[in-house]
Amino acid sequence: MTSFQRTTGRAADQLRPVRITRGFTIHAEGSVLIEFGQTRVLCTASVEEKVPPHKRGSGEGWVTAEYGMLPRATHTRGDREAAKGKQSGRTQEIQRLIGRSLRAVFDLKALGERTIHLDCDVLQADGGTRTAAITGAFVAAQDAVTKLMAQGKLAASPITGPVAAVSVGIVEGTPLLDLEYVEDVACDTDMNVVMTGAGHYVEVQGTAEGAAFTRAEMDELLRLAEKGIAELVGLQRRALSND
Repeated sequence: MTSFQRTTGRAADQLRPVRITRGFTIHAEGSVLIEFGQTRVLCTASVEEKVPPHKRGSGEGWVTAEYGMLPRATHTRGDREAAKGKQSGRTQEIQRLIGRSLRAVFDLKALGERTIHLDCDVLQADGGTRTAAITGAFVAAQDAVTKLMAQGKLAASPITGPVAAVSVGIVEGTPLLDLEYVEDVACDTDMNVVMTGAGHYVEVQGTAEGAAFTRAEMDELLRLAEKGIAELVGLQRRALSND
C-alpha cells in the first residue's frame, strides 16, 4: 500500500483543525460558525411554534434543515439556486441528510408541537461541507433547546445525545480521515459517516469513485470515521461548556 502525502502534513487519521464559534449571529435561537480547516459553514437554529401539516395534532415536534452554498464559496462563482428557480438534486439530498441526522437525536414528543429549522449556509468550501453542517447544526440546535428551557417552554431537553459527521476516503491506496477538496476529487472511494455520541450509526454514504473497495478497506474507513467522530463530539461538548 502506498502512503499518500497530505498537503498539510496531516496524519492519515488526523482531523483538520476544527473550530466551533457559538453565537455567531445575534437573532437566531442558535447560531454557530463551524470550521473544518478551510471549510466554513454558518449553522443557525430557528424555533417556530408550529409544525408542518403531517405533524399537526400529533403532539410531536419536527426538526428540519435547509442547506445552501454562497455563490463564491467555491473556486468559481455559482449562480444562486433562488435565481434558477429550483434547488439542485445535490442540495436537496444534503439538506435531507442533515434533517435525518438531527432527528436521530431528538425525542420529537418531548419537543412538543414546535419546529426547529436548521439553516446551513456554506461560506467557504474545501471539502466536507455536509459533514461540517451536521456537526455544527447539532451545536446550534442544542443552544436553541437551552433557550427554550430557559424560557420555560420545555421542562426537559428533547435531545437524547450528540450527533456528528465526518468524511473518509481512499486516496492512492491510503485510507484518510476528513478529506479536503484536493483529496476528495482524487479519491477512489468516498464515504460520509454520521454517528451519535453513543457510537451508533445514523447514516453511511459510501461510493467507489474509481476502484471498487474491499470489506477490509470499508472496515478501516469506518474505524477512521469512529475515531474522528469521537473527537468531534468532544469538541462539541467543549464548545457547549464555554458559556
